[in-house]
Amino acid sequence: MLLTELAIKARVSPATISRAINQPQLVAADSLARIRAVMQEHNYVPVPLTRRRGPKARLPAQSRIGVWFVGATANKPSLNWFQDQLLQIQSIDPHYRVDLRVLFSNSPGELPRNFAAEKLDGIIIQGMEPSPECLFQLREMPHVWFMTRRSENYPGDYVEPGNEENGHMAADYLKRRGHKSVAIITTDPDYSAIVRRNRAFVARASELGLTVHSILGKSNPGVSYLEIAPLHSESDSLVRRLLECTPVATGIYMPVDHFCGAFFRALRDAGKKTGRDVDVILGNYNPMIYHNLDHSPAALDVNLPLLIRKVVDHLLWRIENPGISGRIGITVSPRLITPGDTNGRHHA
Repeated sequence: MLLTELAIKARVSPATISRAINQPQLVAADSLARIRAVMQEHNYVPVPLTRRRGPKARLPAQSRIGVWFVGATANKPSLNWFQDQLLQIQSIDPHYRVDLRVLFSNSPGELPRNFAAEKLDGIIIQGMEPSPECLFQLREMPHVWFMTRRSENYPGDYVEPGNEENGHMAADYLKRRGHKSVAIITTDPDYSAIVRRNRAFVARASELGLTVHSILGKSNPGVSYLEIAPLHSESDSLVRRLLECTPVATGIYMPVDHFCGAFFRALRDAGKKTGRDVDVILGNYNPMIYHNLDHSPAALDVNLPLLIRKVVDHLLWRIENPGISGRIGITVSPRLITPGDTNGRHHA
């Protein structure tokens, strides 16, 4: 039986199944009991790596790496996504010999409290951009910036979604759908992923001869964006501004999806319906959000599993090649998901 089949029967994710097998102390008691009951029911016993059939390739030495969430406090379940994804990758590919430590700091001006004690081989940075003083302290530590939110002046290596490509693909999609007047609508306009997607969308839509309306919410200076909460009250204002556009915008690009449920409800309350009166494409694909919508818009999947593979691979390369200088940037292209195709993956 496959891990995915066990996950369906136990009503958990495949990553939780992997954690139950490899790190059961990290799984909630009720979930662990349910998983073990399903395993017992189907006589499922995980096969140790040393007893698997076929030639036994020599596994690389295990590296101890950290993921540092800058601007976040510890023990927030919403920040388990990196660990969940990595566990799922490790369950499929045993060559990912990584001992992962998750670290937190409240502000970009401080290193994690237990940083020195962890004795890391390298670190992945996520969240707010660390201060120059913190980056100076990391000068001897292999490190890679992950995902978005870095400034244009960030000096180190990075792995991130193709945010500019995201905006371009959204404009191309709405053009192919026959729209002549389009709008980009979002909250949190200072979030760097949104800035880049917004800029790219407006530029490409203008190149294509479309009328472009930018409908941006309020700025939130100083917000870490590690946990962006949808502001439901703002959706009413965004809808009102959309309906005031001249010419009427029939195609909408929402570069992030965390507030789309509230926006669609506000649109419906105003007498408009997505899929009928307006055509929407989302710049993220989060299954937890997407499958709870009453309308399935097109979306751009940022391909989180591949992003995590890329950042771990690059950090391991940096650990093995400490003397190679030069800044390296890696971007991963998004994948277009059209209504009816919901085999995408998560996150912004």
